[in-house]
Amino acid sequence: MELKMRSEKSGQTVVRNIIKIDETLCNGCGKCISPCAEGAIEIVDGKAKVISEELCDGLGACLQICPTGALTIEKREAAVFDEEKAGRHQKKAAALNENEKERTCFVCGKNDEENYLIQVLKNGQMLWICTKCLPNLIHK
Repeated sequence: MELKMRSEKSGQTVVRNIIKIDETLCNGCGKCISPCAEGAIEIVDGKAKVISEELCDGLGACLQICPTGALTIEKREAAVFDEEKAGRHQKKAAALNENEKERTCFVCGKNDEENYLIQVLKNGQMLWICTKCLPNLIHK
C-alpha cells in the first residue's frame, strides 16, 4: 500500500474507498448524517460534506438513504481511517441516544403520547420539554 500525503493523526494517506458528495446534487436534507456512525458527514453551508477523511470508513452506509443520489464511493488517496477517533464519536453518539430513550418532559414528566415534546439544551444537557411547559420556561 502506497503512503504519500499527510493525515491529521498519523501523517499518512492511502489509496482507499471514501465517500464523495456531489454538491450539485445535494439538497442539504441531512438524511446521510445518521447512517454515518463514524460522524464523517455534517451539513455545512446547506450541503452535506465529509468533514474528516479520517472518520469516513468508506463502507457507504450513507449511500442508500440519499434521495438525490449525491453520494457515491470513490477510490482515491485519502487520510488513513482512524478507528480510535471514529470510536470516540460513536461513544458520544450512543450517550446522546441514551438521553433520547427517556422522552418525557423534565418539568411535568409527560411523554410524547400526552403532549408534543421538543428538545432544549440546559446546563450542557439535552432535555425534553412539552409545549405546555415551554412558555413557563421561556418567561421565567
